[in-house]
Amino acid sequence: MNSEASVSERRRRGRPPKDQSQPNAPRARLLRTGLAILTEKGFSAVGVEEILAAADVPKGSFYHYFGSKEAFGLELIDTYAAYFAHKLDRWFDDGTRAPLDRLRDFIADARSGMARHFYRRGCLVGNLGQEMGALPEPFRQRLAAVFRDWEARTSRCLRAAQRAGDIPKSLDCDSLAHFFWIGWEGAVLRAKLERRPEALDVFARGFFAMIEAKDMRTHDREQ
Repeated sequence: MNSEASVSERRRRGRPPKDQSQPNAPRARLLRTGLAILTEKGFSAVGVEEILAAADVPKGSFYHYFGSKEAFGLELIDTYAAYFAHKLDRWFDDGTRAPLDRLRDFIADARSGMARHFYRRGCLVGNLGQEMGALPEPFRQRLAAVFRDWEARTSRCLRAAQRAGDIPKSLDCDSLAHFFWIGWEGAVLRAKLERRPEALDVFARGFFAMIEAKDMRTHDREQ
């Protein structure tokens, strides 16, 4: 290979990928690294420099793709929301499992994920919600919309459980889903605080005991 071709090859190899969704592209690395760091730490406590160092991306690339730390944070919320919605669909739409078992499978998977990271990582949306007083106001609506989406997906799974006769028809599935995510996020916070899974297990047992109460089923049959 002549010297001119060699220079051309080096330039080609050094050129950032046009598709920034590819795993090794700078934008994708920044988002992936940001998600990992912010599920462990708060947004306010993490500086851009820490994310750049962990992602091995120059500062110029960060501001080329995101413009500001706030814009980066909003993109992280959207990225995490899309990832988590896919996760919920994978569990809740599994037609090979009974509806309540789908919810149990999700809980078991989340518990395993926290254990894999030694309970240092929690939920990005929950973490950001806890520090909302120190965050830019646009975060509020974005986070609330994510919770509403998760609740809607959970409510559909609970209604499937009703149709299967596994929980009483008298229950309001939208309210139950709302209750689930309020309680689950609290349990995740407690598990992260204590670095152990007991809070997750206590909440799960209590939630299923509540919705599967035998006396409520009897009431439905009598109606």
